[in-house]
Amino acid sequence: MSTKIFAAIDVGSFELTLKIFEFAGKNKMKEIDCVHRRLDLGTDTYFDGKISNEKIDELCRTLNEFSDRMRAYKVNAYKAYGTSAIRETENTTIVQDQIAQHTGLKIEILSNSEQRFLDYKSLASRGENFSRIIEEKTAILDIGGGSIQLSLFDNDTLVSTQNLLLGVLRLQEYLNRFAVRSSQAESLIEEMAMAQLMIYKKLYLKDREIQNLIVMDDYVSACVVKKYGSNAMLETADYAAFREQIRSGSTTQAAMSLGISEEKVPLVFISAVLVERIADLMGARNIWAPGTTLCDGIAYEYAEKEKLLQGEHDFEKDIVACAANISKRYMGSKKRSDTLESITTTIFDSMKKIHGLGKRERLYLRLAAILHDCGKYISMMNIGETSYQIIMATEIIGLSHTERKIVANVVRFNHSRFVYYRQQTDQSRLDRDSYLIVAKLTAILRLASGLDRSHKQKLTGLKATLKDNKLILTVENQEDITLEKGFFEMRGEFFKEVFSVEPVLKQRKIF
Repeated sequence: MSTKIFAAIDVGSFELTLKIFEFAGKNKMKEIDCVHRRLDLGTDTYFDGKISNEKIDELCRTLNEFSDRMRAYKVNAYKAYGTSAIRETENTTIVQDQIAQHTGLKIEILSNSEQRFLDYKSLASRGENFSRIIEEKTAILDIGGGSIQLSLFDNDTLVSTQNLLLGVLRLQEYLNRFAVRSSQAESLIEEMAMAQLMIYKKLYLKDREIQNLIVMDDYVSACVVKKYGSNAMLETADYAAFREQIRSGSTTQAAMSLGISEEKVPLVFISAVLVERIADLMGARNIWAPGTTLCDGIAYEYAEKEKLLQGEHDFEKDIVACAANISKRYMGSKKRSDTLESITTTIFDSMKKIHGLGKRERLYLRLAAILHDCGKYISMMNIGETSYQIIMATEIIGLSHTERKIVANVVRFNHSRFVYYRQQTDQSRLDRDSYLIVAKLTAILRLASGLDRSHKQKLTGLKATLKDNKLILTVENQEDITLEKGFFEMRGEFFKEVFSVEPVLKQRKIF
């Protein structure tokens, strides 16, 4: 296999990072260069709502430097992403256009869930270490400039994930605005953090004890790696000793001790306080800060798509687990969801030649089946609309905003009148391709829902065959399926409208 050179660019809240990677063989990913440039975009965005023209000019100059370096390395491909500082600014599209005009680089904006998902993929690039650690009760603390993400794993499965507005730059700006003295800083950070963390503990931790805390950030992790190495698993007592280096002495002394610039010390301090407080809150025994960054995750995802790496961790399983936990939170029936998931995927797989959808769309359908009735927790009369609102308001790690909207609409239209393309409102508008995905998946979910209308799982073991523009669904049992046949015929009309395929239900009774 020929060597490929890939560049990953992270337009972060506090600094810009360029990493260049070499892929010289199967499962061989090597970082060959890394450049950091300090540029505080976050302060403008989080408190003024817009990035200043001066900062945009500086951003473009830096990106042009990155372009020159990429050309020197003869990069085959690149990905450049903006995170919360650009995502939350009021004029995101204008900023993206200015960057494209002045640098030729296309900066894509990551939603929070997409960003955190790539961060997790950067951890997966550490292979066995990551896989081994999350087999135990583990929390991932992902600290950004605008917010933090807390995700809980148990036995290699994602249990929950939540975003809290406790980012390092956000907290730093509060300290600056409140003119907080250095002697007060730690207690003020703790007060601001604990107000949200105690609510988080009550809702998601309860009596759960965490064995390991994995820390990801652009602040304290680099200092830990420099002192202990990227594979070191620190006991909380060791971390406390490390914290004292930052707490005691002046900013100058801390900078010299940690080997960082003085301007970065306050941010490292805030991150270190958050890590300590959260470790205490969770009762974590060990802390691992491997020093991976968003750029590592960007490169890992590129390598997966290009089949340059064979990933060990099943990230699709995490997305499905996240949806299952949302369903559980809103009292969804696991048995009913499992039945719908089985029926919908059976229909989907039998219709591949007709619907033209792929693996990702199959995942959307699975998620819609799992979340099909989450809204009943709020309203039994308006399940479609309340389910839509729940899904759109709840983060599903690994899905973009548009992907979440696709899933939410499939669930909504499973219960309510289908809205045709020209009838869409501005709030729920989808582009043409996304709309067609929604239509096809809705048709499949509606048909599956009709086949389990009694909620008694009568059609388990269903088989599907596509023949002569007919989808023949066959079930072998002795059950009375009169109700299912009635709803199947009703819901089959929309299926036929979407696919020009007539669904046929056949029962073979076993004696």
